[in-house]
Amino acid sequence: MVTMPGTILLIDDDKLMRRSLAFNLQQAGYTVSTAADAESGIEIIRQHRPDLVILDIGLPGMDGLDALKIIRDQMGVPVILLTARRRGVDEILGLELGADDYITKPFEFDILQAHVKAVIRRTSSIKDTASEPEGTIIQGNLSIDPAGHQVLLGGEPIYLSPKEFDLLYLLVLNAGKVLSTEDILNRVWGAEFEGQPQVVYVHIRWLREKLGDTHNNAPMIQTVRGIGYKFIPVEK
Repeated sequence: MVTMPGTILLIDDDKLMRRSLAFNLQQAGYTVSTAADAESGIEIIRQHRPDLVILDIGLPGMDGLDALKIIRDQMGVPVILLTARRRGVDEILGLELGADDYITKPFEFDILQAHVKAVIRRTSSIKDTASEPEGTIIQGNLSIDPAGHQVLLGGEPIYLSPKEFDLLYLLVLNAGKVLSTEDILNRVWGAEFEGQPQVVYVHIRWLREKLGDTHNNAPMIQTVRGIGYKFIPVEK
C-alpha cells in the first residue's frame, strides 16, 4: 500500500505550469519530478515508477493520449489527465484509454490536490480491505500477488494497469458472487464516478482481452445480464 504522500511525475510542456505545480505539490509533501514532453516522461516512468503521473493532453510530439495508452499498456501507473477543453471528446477518450481521473484547465491547486489524494488513495488498495486475505491468491490457473501487484495466468505474467488490477482483484476476492456494475464502480473508482458505468464496461473488455477470455466459451469473467459480473476460475 502506498504511504501518502507519494511520488509524482508531472508531464507538461508549459514551463511556468510545471514549476508552479511542482512547487505546490512539494510543499504539500510529495516528491515531484517533471518532464516537458511525453517521451522523456515515459522514460522516467520506466526507471522510477512514480505513484502517480499528472499528464497534460496537449504535448508537443507525442500527445498526452498516445502517451497514456503506452503508460496503461506497459507500465500500469495511475494517471490524472490535464485538459484545456471543456467536457468533450478528449475527456471521454481519456477515460476509455485508462486515465484514472481528469482535471479541466484552469483549476485551483486545492482542486488538483484533492484529485491527487483521491487517486493515490484509490490505487493504493481496493476499498474495504478488512476481509482481504494475506499472500498470493490462487483461483484455478490464475494467481494474484497483491503485495507485488503481480498477476500470473498459467504461470505467465500478464501486465495490468492499476485499475485493471483492482478490478480483477475485486472480482477474484468475490469469486462466484455476482457484483453489480454500480458496486464495482464505487469500490474501484469511487463515488465521484457514479453514473459512469461505461468505465466498468471498458475495463472489463480490456481484462477479458488480457486474460484470453474474448474467444472463450467459458470465460473467467462472466456477464450476468441486467446485474453485473462474476468471476469463475478456470481449472489448471
